[in-house]
Amino acid sequence: MSGNALKHSYTIPCSSAFRDAVIELAGRANVNVADLARSVVLMMPAETIAAFPDPGEPGMKDRETVILKSGSAKGRPWRRKPRLQVRMAPQCDIVTIRRALGLALAMDRGEKAVRLEGPDEAVAAPETEKAETDLIRETREEIERLRAMISVLSFEPLPDGVTSREDALHILGFAPGSMPDHGALKARFRTLAIVHHPDGAFGSHHRMSQLNAAMERLRRNAA
Repeated sequence: MSGNALKHSYTIPCSSAFRDAVIELAGRANVNVADLARSVVLMMPAETIAAFPDPGEPGMKDRETVILKSGSAKGRPWRRKPRLQVRMAPQCDIVTIRRALGLALAMDRGEKAVRLEGPDEAVAAPETEKAETDLIRETREEIERLRAMISVLSFEPLPDGVTSREDALHILGFAPGSMPDHGALKARFRTLAIVHHPDGAFGSHHRMSQLNAAMERLRRNAA
């Protein structure tokens, strides 16, 4: 069964400003809006999302004009609420998705910081040593990709630089005390470097410097 068959299309009514900010963030991160929402819903505790204020529906005067593309009214303008279209698992709800997107914006603005749980807690390892099925492997890859996205949003440079192994793990988005292998470190570094490299449109010398320092610290510890 394909992954698309397990997803539902949600129409998320929201203010024009909220919609535009979410679309801009998704474009800046080179992902789609559903990726942003899934990364928060899958990686963060439900109670954290529920406690975040709902950005809410648009006001009475906040409407957009679209041209109908089908039906008897095809070609006519229609005034409607601003919205976002998101494809996610069918057990989600509109308010939770809107809160998740609001949380992603807050993390991007530096208004909310998070620490992620260890990657092994997201998907249980197989009980036997047989090769993982395609579904398990794809799920692990998806969770790691979404975990990296959250790391991009929540990463704040440390004021005193990378002075310990715990600092290095924090910069790369790993849980305190975790033991990521070389492959996991390399994959996480590459994902973060795409966003923070100074040559990029949204790069940062400060953040890239701390990413390099974090990798060097963890390499020395592993040697």
